[in-house]
Amino acid sequence: MANAWARDRARTFYPAFALMAVAAVAIGFSTTYFIPGPRGTLNIPWIVHLHGWTAMAWVGLLVAQVILVRSGRSRLHRQLGKLAIPLALSVWASGIAVGRFVVARDLAEQGDMAFAALVGTISSLSVFLALVIAAVLLKRRPDWHKRLMLLATIVVLWPAFFRFRHLMPFVPRPELTLGLLLADAPILLAAVRDRLRWGRVHPAWLYVGSLVFAEQAFELWVFERGILAPFGKAIYQILG
Repeated sequence: MANAWARDRARTFYPAFALMAVAAVAIGFSTTYFIPGPRGTLNIPWIVHLHGWTAMAWVGLLVAQVILVRSGRSRLHRQLGKLAIPLALSVWASGIAVGRFVVARDLAEQGDMAFAALVGTISSLSVFLALVIAAVLLKRRPDWHKRLMLLATIVVLWPAFFRFRHLMPFVPRPELTLGLLLADAPILLAAVRDRLRWGRVHPAWLYVGSLVFAEQAFELWVFERGILAPFGKAIYQILG
């Protein structure tokens, strides 16, 4: 695998994915963060800023790591990789705090359904964190390491894709078409690429990627039925 990986890392797929992640963040949060901010019309607490910047730092780390690997600067790549778990933990913790803020903000308008969103936030962030930890533990298996890092980024990018709805109000069921299908489309594209290049789909895409999609689809299904609301309310009370 070492020789095959050396050839694979010189390809454009991983830089293209990193650029896609940057574009998704820039476009998705343009109307809700990047444009209102300079205009002074963004009225949000500091924790939302913190989460936003840590999530953007994660995407920035991905871009830097892809560039370093492709240029053969593996030692610096490994040194910079030590930031992965601390940064992922920051995204996870700040994201949960933002989830609680969103519940408090939307409770009067949405009722108990606002609690359900908190469960979804925690589950998605926990999947993201678990994938990052797994990728770091498998850093000596570059075929697994890189794919798990990309899967983690796919999981954390869905809010950016979901916010495309502000620019495309004509898209039906944005929580399904944008937040799930479009956001997870890179998993399918990566699996097809593996099949075409290696003659088989890597288990990271085939099994872990399928589990990620299934978890997000199930999360959407139960959210729409209000099943998660009681659990979200209990978590909200625990968080104080």
